Amino acid sequence: MNVLIVEDEKSLANEIAAFLKSENFLCDLAYTGVDASEKIAVNLYDFVLLDLGLPDSNGLDLINHARKAGSEASFIIITARGAVEDKVKGLNLGADDYLAKPFALVELLSRINAVARRKFKIISQDILLGDFIVQIQSRKLICRDAEVEVTKKEFDLLLYLVLNKNRVLTRQQLYEHIWGNILDDQYDSNFIDVHIKNLRKKLNAYAPTEWLETVRGVGYRVSADQ
Repeated sequence: MNVLIVEDEKSLANEIAAFLKSENFLCDLAYTGVDASEKIAVNLYDFVLLDLGLPDSNGLDLINHARKAGSEASFIIITARGAVEDKVKGLNLGADDYLAKPFALVELLSRINAVARRKFKIISQDILLGDFIVQIQSRKLICRDAEVEVTKKEFDLLLYLVLNKNRVLTRQQLYEHIWGNILDDQYDSNFIDVHIKNLRKKLNAYAPTEWLETVRGVGYRVSADQ
């Protein structure tokens, strides 16, 4: 998933980014409110980790502007401020959680995962798709007790579709959430099609995949009741 880290303390921002990248997240960095606002306006993020005490603006204003602009990112406030009113304002503006500094990186990861479970309505770490089981925690794909060998990016692609089950995702959305922000001179819409084709081929060798649908002219959708 794609994360924007908004933190003016560069050493901390880089430490968080390095840790989250080791946990299979994509990370962008912003050290000011202006930079963060510009990135949120043009990129699709799953999470924004936001320090309130930015040098050029109040992080609360950033949440307010992002929500009014229709951003679907989940905001987790990370700040040294401990005032109850700041917490309340942030949550009322649409923040999803609040983590006070100093904090352990494993706690941050736990908070992100907790927000993700609420956001994507994840009840179990094992998601059933026909004859397949997507194991979120172990990052494995199982079919009839056999592990299906897929690449890291193929698993990320499938998992993101699964998390957004019954929702049509465009090729651009899939690209940005799995491979990072698009540079116009590098983006090729066929890139996603090729990866879906390869993924389908591997899955179909084990069992049918009617639940992985192509929505002509738009993108892809995983249709599932669970």
